[in-house]
Amino acid sequence: MKLRYTGRAKDELEIAFAWYEGQRRGLGFEFLDCVEAAIETILQMPKMYAEHHRNFRRALVRRFPFSIFYTIEKKRNSGTRCF
Repeated sequence: MKLRYTGRAKDELEIAFAWYEGQRRGLGFEFLDCVEAAIETILQMPKMYAEHHRNFRRALVRRFPFSIFYTIEKKRNSGTRCF
């Protein structure tokens, strides 16, 4: 399964990283570790999280007030897109 980020998702992730790193040195990297763990769960079990709105699913990031919204694409090369 492939994972694709929207441009907005990349921007929000960078902004959140910078903010957490500004709060405490190393906290931004802890945030990214938790995001990565949530993404690994999504990739391993994409239907684990309930549909939140239409075909969008929502995964909560452990320890941080951050959610990952994603869709499961039903194409020949199935994939997941994070918003």
